Amino acid sequence: MIIKRKQFIQVGSLATASLMLPKFMKAFERPAMVPAGNKVVVVLQLSGGNDGLNTVIPVGNDLYYKARPKLGIEKAKALLLNDEVGLHPALTGFKEMYDDGSLGILNSVGYPNPDRSHFRSMDIWQTGSQSSEYITSGWVGRYLDAQCNGCDKPTQAIEIDDILSLAMKGEQSKGIAMKDPQRLFGTSNEKFFRDVLKNHTDEPGAQPVDYLYKTMAETLSSADYIFKQSRLHPTRAEYPKSELGNGLKTIASLIYSEINTKVYYISLGSFDTHFNQDTQQQRLFTELNDAVKAFVKDLKENNRFEDVMLFTFSEFGRRVEQNASGGTDHGTANNMFLLSGGLKQKGMINALPDLSQLDEGDLKYQVDFKNVYATILKKWLNADDKAILGKNFDYMNFI
Repeated sequence: MIIKRKQFIQVGSLATASLMLPKFMKAFERPAMVPAGNKVVVVLQLSGGNDGLNTVIPVGNDLYYKARPKLGIEKAKALLLNDEVGLHPALTGFKEMYDDGSLGILNSVGYPNPDRSHFRSMDIWQTGSQSSEYITSGWVGRYLDAQCNGCDKPTQAIEIDDILSLAMKGEQSKGIAMKDPQRLFGTSNEKFFRDVLKNHTDEPGAQPVDYLYKTMAETLSSADYIFKQSRLHPTRAEYPKSELGNGLKTIASLIYSEINTKVYYISLGSFDTHFNQDTQQQRLFTELNDAVKAFVKDLKENNRFEDVMLFTFSEFGRRVEQNASGGTDHGTANNMFLLSGGLKQKGMINALPDLSQLDEGDLKYQVDFKNVYATILKKWLNADDKAILGKNFDYMNFI
């Protein structure tokens, strides 16, 4: 059976998913590749621009309440870290992690000449570019490229989603997008796809079609491998039945499975709270809190929390002043949470934003997010951050 390129493109979702998969997965079809103690990064993207000022709340600052007479969270309701700062009331688990030394908080993280477009600012964060640069590869993808330069056991990255983010796409290597190893396995083993591959014959001069066949074959191999590995040590812990809870449970099982994955990527949203912010942020933060709390508890009980670094980011923060619709509009700098048993700096790592020194109503960034990336790449993943990010950035001391 010979299938032309046009017919192949119509195969459907598996063909689309297969193009998200790296070519090197057969290299993983062998047991016991990852020692216990393998360092892992979990990137948790808060999509839509989370309001950082109502996340890490400057409860001792009158300027905050003046700018947000209705939207500001009262000191009595905040989860107080000290007299000057508290967390959003829904983040009870994060307060517990702050108290036990598992949480670090970075304030005023951003980049020069900020862009307030969701799409452009997210591209900047995902590519690790300057605001004036347009890059087509992601920072995690370039990490995969760097780690697999001539190696026989390449590092892989997995995104818990149906669509692969720009952050995960390198020049040569790409991460894997999937929500559930079992579903990926079941889809890839449908009789139709097996028959397509079984009956394929090379067609002279049809290299694009041959490439797609090859990619599909590698997808089936990858799906088999990931599913089988995910069943080796599935977590027995209880997680909330939310989408984020299910995703973090999958990540925990894969961390325990000896699969050679050093970066996991997962998202929660939307935090685009132009109106009705109180209700929307409360709902999202409840899901965030419960899922991350279960994930950290699970890692601790399995003695893996020292090896895992979870960090949150959002493409930008919100304006300091509330708007007329009970919400906030697109802003600039924001805070980041760092969660790990391997933190060297814990608690409030740097000062709260200076609300008396704004840039046309927006927070001024004090920490370039690429410094955070460089630190994680160099100190946690033992990677060449300069090659990946394109220049030297200052290392921080939280690792």
